[in-house]
Amino acid sequence: MGATSARKIGPVLATFVVANNMIGSGFFLLPATLAKSGGVTALAWLVCTALAMMLGGAFARLARHHPGLESPDDYVRPSLGRDVSFLATTMYWVSSWIGNNAIAVAAFGYLLVVLQTWLPIGDGPGVRLGGQVALIWLMFALNLMGPRPIARFQSLCVVLGLLPVALILTAGWAYFDPSVYRDSWNVSGQSDVTVVMQSLAPIFWAFVGLETGAMVAGVVDDPDRNVPRATLGGIAIAGAVYLVSSVLMMGIVPAAELAQSGAPFALVAGNMFGPWAMPIIAAAAAIKATGTLGGWMLVTGESGARAAQRGFLPSVFGHLRPNGSAATGLFIISLSMTALAFLTLAPTVSGQFEVLIEMVVVLVVMAYVAAGLALLLGTRERPSTHREKVLGMGALVACGLLVYSTPGKTLVGGLVIALLAWAAFRGFSRKEAVAR
Repeated sequence: MGATSARKIGPVLATFVVANNMIGSGFFLLPATLAKSGGVTALAWLVCTALAMMLGGAFARLARHHPGLESPDDYVRPSLGRDVSFLATTMYWVSSWIGNNAIAVAAFGYLLVVLQTWLPIGDGPGVRLGGQVALIWLMFALNLMGPRPIARFQSLCVVLGLLPVALILTAGWAYFDPSVYRDSWNVSGQSDVTVVMQSLAPIFWAFVGLETGAMVAGVVDDPDRNVPRATLGGIAIAGAVYLVSSVLMMGIVPAAELAQSGAPFALVAGNMFGPWAMPIIAAAAAIKATGTLGGWMLVTGESGARAAQRGFLPSVFGHLRPNGSAATGLFIISLSMTALAFLTLAPTVSGQFEVLIEMVVVLVVMAYVAAGLALLLGTRERPSTHREKVLGMGALVACGLLVYSTPGKTLVGGLVIALLAWAAFRGFSRKEAVAR
């Protein structure tokens, strides 16, 4: 027992695990996306933090009932059945590899700044497309080595990537100009309320990963108390970091200039210290984002393997090499990511990033809706308590606001993906039943 307890993590470390899973590519590229609206999006950060807290509370409660939680299937199927569990599990998986494309967009946006320091290359769509595809396949190759090398690579990237950026967040306030921030408050031509509501979906990309506290409940000491603390504490830390960085950057660089940048942190560094600082900060951001891409590709491969083992994906996704890598499944995922890079190519980095993250949010919300319903309805063996019904309703309200904030075309696209996946699943299930 003592050895088992020694391997568990406490509330502080668990809190930072949750926070780190949310502080990723959104940290480096969302400021450019949001600059098209202006500083008023700071209010949307506050609203999204509150919505994430509501969803985080629901997942923390689910972790009490399912201490071995690994997949949405664990909490959805007992309450809502196999079909809904399939949709929640597979849409969460699809959202993860679409999100990997967004991370690749952010990583190469910064890497391009570094490359342009030494090479005479432009920043046109073709160059960005080639760079994104190269990063995708480079991280695929690294993942073939197994989980341990990826974990080491990601840890190294976190250390090398965040230290220079932390300098910007601390020293930047000496360069903050309130008049620049005031002039950039709302450049959209719409009312403040409209901008805030329309910004919820893209901003919530930053909080995707809030459920990871519940997913690692089995390795947290005293999970009944510490998983809620870690989940809500991690959300609060991530929300504060994102809000501070967004406000700071819009008070140093005018919104119109920031919105056109494919590497907003590097642009801010150039305004603060001079052109020499841009490639340094860009390199740090590229390293951190590349490490995040490698880590999330590992997660995508493993979650696909678990879904295949539960009968939700073709068995080919469940094949693991002796070193633990889901090589075949990751190859198919990398091909899909490459195709998506072509389909979502846009004139600007922030434009392509925005399209991808809105797709991710609408798909991941399906898993979050299922979590809220699971709490609200309970099971025959374990009826919902009053507190669980309140938490379930809170999660559904949060999901409703995120859906309301999502553009109609993105919602229709998400619905089409879900319906096609469900039809394929039902067809496969019927054929399997006939074969038996």
